[in-house]
Amino acid sequence: MSVWPIGVFTSLDAGLGVHLDVVQELEIPTVQLHAPSPANRTPEAAAAFLARCRDAGTTVTVVFGGFEGESYASIAETARTVGLVPAETRAERVREMKEIADFAKLLGVDTVGLHIGFVPDDRASEDYKQLIDTTRDLLDHIAKNGQRLHLETGQETAEHLLEFIDDVDRDNLFINFDPANMILYGTGDPIQALKTVGHLVRSVHCKDGTWAAPEHRGVGWGCEVPLGTGDVGIETYLKTLQEIGYNGPLTIEREIPQERERQKADVGQALELLTGLRFRILAAGQA
Repeated sequence: MSVWPIGVFTSLDAGLGVHLDVVQELEIPTVQLHAPSPANRTPEAAAAFLARCRDAGTTVTVVFGGFEGESYASIAETARTVGLVPAETRAERVREMKEIADFAKLLGVDTVGLHIGFVPDDRASEDYKQLIDTTRDLLDHIAKNGQRLHLETGQETAEHLLEFIDDVDRDNLFINFDPANMILYGTGDPIQALKTVGHLVRSVHCKDGTWAAPEHRGVGWGCEVPLGTGDVGIETYLKTLQEIGYNGPLTIEREIPQERERQKADVGQALELLTGLRFRILAAGQA
């Protein structure tokens, strides 16, 4: 695989990703896949999807888990409902995430990812300790599949995410870095955060956003916007990825599935932007 192949976040049925026909039309070589609904996590569904990927010339790099009942309506709702953190749904979601990992194995994919949720601040609390145990259990299951787990950034500061990963103490736990999420959640400057966690970054999203007003940061959402029009600083982002030695896919994510035509247009614009920046940055590095 070449340095920085372009990717896009896609879905089979439900989910925030673009549809595979858009991936094929835009000739995008890699995808991260939002895990399909349980009915579509079968060997037959896996074989059919792989056939479509072969026809499109596309490789799946990560399968992302998501769960019924999650809500991103507000930061408070996200904290209450998302990932493995909510205690009342934790056991069922771990079971489902193991099932998703097994589906990813059917696809020949060695990496699964998820938003774990808002990791508790108090590392001495029982809730934090139980989350550590739950995460280890999941990691041990996927290790038997020869897989890694990538936690997506945004809901914690870079420093707290590193603390959590260190406390989990498993060698198949890494990071999917999303720069816009740091802005949308108000958890830190994305470029500085990338430098802080860069040694654990194994996959990335290329997504952009604008900060909420200072008095609302961390409480109210920032705004996701088309790539290159927000506060991330995409050229600086790519140069920082180069500095930390990241050579993997640049996966475009545009979370407006209810606006399919606009989503497709924005992905096309992001593809053009990244292709140009990639050429210029890599060429400069070889000069």
